[in-house]
Amino acid sequence: MQNNYNDDVEINSKNDEANLKYKDKFLSVIVVGAVLLTVIAFAVVLFRPKPEYQSENTPAGIAHNYLLALQKGNYERAYNYLAPSIQGRPDSVDEFIENIENYSWSFRLDSDVTVQVESVKIFKPSAVVVIRETRFDGGGIFDSNQTTDTFRMKLRLDDNEEWRVIRSDYYFASCWQRITGCR
Repeated sequence: MQNNYNDDVEINSKNDEANLKYKDKFLSVIVVGAVLLTVIAFAVVLFRPKPEYQSENTPAGIAHNYLLALQKGNYERAYNYLAPSIQGRPDSVDEFIENIENYSWSFRLDSDVTVQVESVKIFKPSAVVVIRETRFDGGGIFDSNQTTDTFRMKLRLDDNEEWRVIRSDYYFASCWQRITGCR
């Protein structure tokens, strides 16, 4: 009678060794892929173009510039895009800044946000600009917590034929629509 027990053990150990090599290669591919995806993600973020101010002779340009000025903390510039005809417009840049701080939820400046003009409808002397806002809130490795929303901004030509913001669903204090303003 022949003993096949040792032969079976030797065959199983060769199969186990081959399986381990396969698993090691598979794991290596996963790790390299994850590292590569991370590097690509950082490159996209680092090399994306920085937002710049646009021409100020269109409603889209004014809407974009108003929002960019707010994001950059250039409140004097943002304040100057507001129409003087707004009933409760802040009397000064300092009061404008105070309103932004007191009504921060309307200005949504607390997270990483990108905005892009979606469409413009001009009904001279008014225009409505639809803006797409994408917000990125910190999440886990596989969760971007990205939300997208659209909102409207209304502009009007002033006496100098320049477009100015008169109302917006976001990035605008609703109390500016009252005669008393935000007082």
